[in-house]
Amino acid sequence: MSESPAVLYERRGHIGLITLNRPDNRNSMTPELLDAFAGAVSQAKADAELRCVVITGKGRCFSAGADFKSNIQIEGGEGFVPPHERSFAMYSPFLSVLDIEVPVIGALNGHTVGGGFGLSLVTDIRIGNVGSKYGANFAKLGLHPGMAISWLLPRLIGVQQAAEMLFTGRLILGDEALRLGLVSQAVPTEDVFDTAWAVAEQIAANAPLAVRMMKRTFYEGLSWEPKKAAFQEAWAQAVTVDTADAKEGMAALLEKRTPVFLGR
Repeated sequence: MSESPAVLYERRGHIGLITLNRPDNRNSMTPELLDAFAGAVSQAKADAELRCVVITGKGRCFSAGADFKSNIQIEGGEGFVPPHERSFAMYSPFLSVLDIEVPVIGALNGHTVGGGFGLSLVTDIRIGNVGSKYGANFAKLGLHPGMAISWLLPRLIGVQQAAEMLFTGRLILGDEALRLGLVSQAVPTEDVFDTAWAVAEQIAANAPLAVRMMKRTFYEGLSWEPKKAAFQEAWAQAVTVDTADAKEGMAALLEKRTPVFLGR
């Protein structure tokens, strides 16, 4: 019997459901999961009957971001691929959520960290878990953020709060995420999916063409360009990936100890 897909896609009525399905690996950004996620988004984009999409995860994590037990950059194919392009390629499947024309709701069932946190930020509405952790801990790993996190976060919660979260690498719980405006609701674990689905049903009950156009003009009015920002971030991330501090940060994470950074 074959292993279940790394990402599941189904449509229930007019609502599409994308589920990260590697709970044993905290729904980390392995090549397998990223490829499957890109496929699920392609299915959603091609489905003319959709009026809303919900993205969630199985298990205790929505997504823990990069899989530090493997290469955190996408391997190049034949020929030389610049490091920044490999960094950007890792985030491209998650960034493809931005191409979905209907509203996307993140049902953040569990811990949402690093690249997984970035995935949550490219959804339109986020329903949080009051007891889960959220944030971008890149500074504690010796890495620059990717996935347009350094561009999106200050626009969502303000410059000062975003600066504190990014520069400290501090993770916050769902109730603080609600206070900061990162999530629209923070509910107990068992209520996250049902709450997100109820919002999706409200959206799906509305006039679909009007909602699609509303989403388009909403972001055009904000001059929303996270993909461009993510590509710019990829340069900085590619530089930091090769530093001794990054190697120390990732080793310390895997060894469950405090890193000792030397600034090189």
